[in-house]
Amino acid sequence: MSAVEKKSRRASRTKAVLPVRLKGTDSSGKPFEELAHTLDVTPTGMRLGSVRRELMPEDELTIFFRQRKMQFRVVWTKKMKGTSEFQVGLQALTQEKEAWGLGIAEPAKEAARALDASPVPTLA
Repeated sequence: MSAVEKKSRRASRTKAVLPVRLKGTDSSGKPFEELAHTLDVTPTGMRLGSVRRELMPEDELTIFFRQRKMQFRVVWTKKMKGTSEFQVGLQALTQEKEAWGLGIAEPAKEAARALDASPVPTLA
């Protein structure tokens, strides 16, 4: 990621693989509902993996996580090499307090500091 991209990011990403259900309309105009997972999350967005539908920037999706229902807008998509899957960057249209249950509520800098200070080892 370039320095320019880092400056434009509003919050630090927290790596988290969480199961979600997507509901929306794909690039061909067909309604769909499918399972995917997050790769990382912020208080205002997420990056999804294992999306099997081609989506377009500005598409709106409903994301279901546990008992929560949240609205997001597609910011970017990336087709993964050697597979029919996409990664998708989403921005929240509505702000949920602590939607993920991971302690990443705003202000994001404080949450990032708390995670950095955590003694829990990470897997490489």
